[in-house]
Amino acid sequence: MSTATALNHTVSRKPRDDEIDVWGLTHPGKVRKNNQDHFLLGSLHKRLEIRASSLPPSELLQTRDERIGFLAMVADGVGGHAAGEEASRLALEEVTLYVAQSTRCYYDWDSQSDDFTDMLQTAALKSHERLLEHAGSYPDMRGMATTLTLYIGVWPWFYLLQVGDSRYYLYHNGELTQVSRDQTVAEELARQGLLTRATAAASPLANMLSSAIGGHQAAPVVTRLRADWGHVHLLCSDGLTKHVSDARIAERLRAMTSARAACEGLLQDALDGGGTDNITVIVGRAIRNDRG
Repeated sequence: MSTATALNHTVSRKPRDDEIDVWGLTHPGKVRKNNQDHFLLGSLHKRLEIRASSLPPSELLQTRDERIGFLAMVADGVGGHAAGEEASRLALEEVTLYVAQSTRCYYDWDSQSDDFTDMLQTAALKSHERLLEHAGSYPDMRGMATTLTLYIGVWPWFYLLQVGDSRYYLYHNGELTQVSRDQTVAEELARQGLLTRATAAASPLANMLSSAIGGHQAAPVVTRLRADWGHVHLLCSDGLTKHVSDARIAERLRAMTSARAACEGLLQDALDGGGTDNITVIVGRAIRNDRG
């Protein structure tokens, strides 16, 4: 587990719901018949249930449905046609359920950031256990596993959970940064100095996961960063990055007119590049619109 914190800056108000521009899509690609990727976008709310009150309905609605966080996830399943698709689906379901049931962390997140990090790691490991149990009960699901990349924003912070090689990129001030680190055998060997980066990228070991939900090992990494209005967030499966360079991703995000247009443009780039794998893309940003 590692935790990173960006440089301090002046904290402003959090974005309203109408200031969030986010989109996600998934596509089987041009070669594979089925899609083993899944994604999820969701808002986290306090869900206060009011039984009776003399307050006007408009005020009740504002109190009842205040957003306290935003959630985005990508999972890329492996292990055969049915097994891979089932693995990514089960992983997202388990994590979503655990996060939704752990809302106590959100009310005191600033002073309990370690608890929040532990909660995300626990969610990943519970998902890992569920997949192992499922594979043990159904012989045709043996070998099922999945990547998991999760973004959760709780202003003025956001947290990243990484298992596998689906990626998270941050675009800010004209620069694209791959914040997540691929959990592959080739990447591990490169980090140890046993392979050069160029050799690792071209090696078959670049497609072999060293950590996966449901695999031989799940080693979730959680990173904590400061949020900023100028951030553009990108989550994707490797079906995008196999065919689209970081330079092209940066170009798309630099010129984006909307999150949907950026996702659709990146998908087309991946298809034009060969589309040899399933492709999943999520793009999100906040667009400030100060009233009055």
